[in-house]
Amino acid sequence: MDVQAKALTIAALGDSLTAGFGLPGGQSFTAVLEKELRARGRDVSVVNFGVSGDTTAGGVSRVKSVLASSPDGVILELGANDGLRGLDPAQAEANLDRIIAACKERGVPVLLMGMRTLAGMGKRYGEEFAAIYPRLAQKYGLMLYPFFLEGVAGNPALNLPDGLHPNYEGIREIVRRTAPTVEKWLDTIGK
Repeated sequence: MDVQAKALTIAALGDSLTAGFGLPGGQSFTAVLEKELRARGRDVSVVNFGVSGDTTAGGVSRVKSVLASSPDGVILELGANDGLRGLDPAQAEANLDRIIAACKERGVPVLLMGMRTLAGMGKRYGEEFAAIYPRLAQKYGLMLYPFFLEGVAGNPALNLPDGLHPNYEGIREIVRRTAPTVEKWLDTIGK
């Protein structure tokens, strides 16, 4: 008997990179990802819980409201603003840990999107910061996309004039690169 898979609702908890800072409606990461997944035959809604300027601490304060929406899974994309502000990587890690633990407690799977800092923050700081994501992925057995802005960061053609936020082409590139990982993760939900 052929059973149709149920529609999934995915919450994307993030910052301006998720929210679609500086872009018109329909061009955010969540909107473009949902469109791409549907084009690949996935019955998925991706709900945008991105807040521009948000840090990992902001994510901790918002995770309850995200979980109150009863998502089937959470894409967690936070940390860029912690890195830009030079906040303590240990605190960012503790905050991300609290968000993941809250999701796990509710039985909501998490796909972790890794982040890196700008080169100007120093090599040691950058290494400490980058190590947060694989460590948390290992601790919780999460699927990890290593660097959310892979192939987009530092490319003027794929970013807004501020050089920090992806333009529409940059968002499309992020979705192109992340979609295979998102699909693998979706395949694990509900099993």
